[in-house]
Parts: sequence; structure tokens; C-alpha cells
Amino acid sequence: MVSKNQIKLITSLQQKKYRIANKLFFAEGVKGIQELLDSDFELDHLYTTQNDFDEVSKEKKTIISENDLKKITALATPNSCLAVFKMPTEKPVLETGLIVALDSIRDPGNLGTILRLCDWFGIQQVLCSKETVDVYNPKVVQATMGSIARVNINYIDLNAFLVTTKLPIFGTFMDGSNIYKSELPKQGIIIMGNEANGISTELEKLVTSRLTIPRFGNLQKTESLNVATATAIVLSEFRRA
Repeated sequence: MVSKNQIKLITSLQQKKYRIANKLFFAEGVKGIQELLDSDFELDHLYTTQNDFDEVSKEKKTIISENDLKKITALATPNSCLAVFKMPTEKPVLETGLIVALDSIRDPGNLGTILRLCDWFGIQQVLCSKETVDVYNPKVVQATMGSIARVNINYIDLNAFLVTTKLPIFGTFMDGSNIYKSELPKQGIIIMGNEANGISTELEKLVTSRLTIPRFGNLQKTESLNVATATAIVLSEFRRA
């Protein structure tokens, strides 16, 4: 059974200010939770409707009813489990290899998908602007499917960082060089811009190499690609080089 205080705490974690205040976040679904259990993330408590997760101690696991799960879930259709984890301490920025910098990404699904892509393509460091959606937002955590545990994520002043870095800085624009015909290095910073406005004017000034993903449609009417889709193409090309 879940107590009223537990319900109040868990549901409050859907809001960023309460996640920060309690230094807690939650994940839902067997796969996502298992990925986090297998990582360095520290479990606070697990709530499940099944007799599973044998590796979790009885002190940190509560078997609950489906009705109780509905009271704490953030999903329209609840899964079979929800786990509360402690927020890890942010690690130092890794200024090496390929780095993805996110300029005001607002959609949780986009951020979660981008983190999965970074995990897939072996990107160890993701830098988020202060305006980017919180990585511990339940929708972001859900979309990462565990990749949140394998990518180093930092929220920083992107402008201040990019001004001082010695790495080449790449950005995607409609008037850039064709990415399929460009020589791409093994190290550098790739900026992906806001869903509606792209890369901000402030950061655009710091870009050293402008790239574009060319349109092949006969009518050339499509204005832009979804930022997560664009990230997949860009990372694939950098890794192919």
C-alpha cells in the first residue's frame, strides 16, 4: 500500500521545483527502471504491482495494487512499476571527442530521444542550455529508456563555454555546407537548436562550421526537420566520417 505522504511526494516530483528540493526523480517501466538499477544511480524506493526485481531489498520495495499505481503514475496508461531515484551529483564537463550542445530544447520527448541517440552513437557528453527542459522530467526519463544513465549531462551557460573552447563548433542551418559532402572531424561541438527558432543568434555567431542537411524533395517545400531526427542524421554522418 502507498501512504498519502508517499503519494504526495511522488506526484510532486512531476514538477521541477520539487525534484530539485527533494533531489529525487522517478522512472516508470521495467526496462527503464532496470537500466537505472544497473547503473550508478541510487534507488530511493521501488513500487511494483508484480513480484519482480529480486535484486532490490524488501526495505526498498513495496508491492502495490494497480489502483495505487494509478495514483502515482505520470502515464495515461500506467506500466507495472515506478521507481524513485536520487538525483546524482553533476559530473565535470568532458571536453573531448564529439560533444552535443542543446540550445533551448523544450520538448521532453525530443530531449529524451536525443539522449538515446547520443548513447547509440557513443556521445559521452551532452551540454544543455539553462533553458532546455529538465532531464529529470518524467517524460524525458521515459523517452531515454535508460540512456540517461550512460551519458554525461550538464546544464551550463552555453555562450560562456563556447567562447572559451578550442574545439571546432558546428551548427545546422539552411544555408550551410552539404553535410554529406563535408569533411567531419572526430572531435568538435555540435549545436542543435530550439524546435521553433533553431540556434539562437548569440550562439550562431560562435559557430565555426555551418552545415545543412539538404532537401531532396522535388517541391522543396518542407521548412525544417524535427530536431531529434536532424540529430540522428548529423551524428550518423559524423560517425561515418
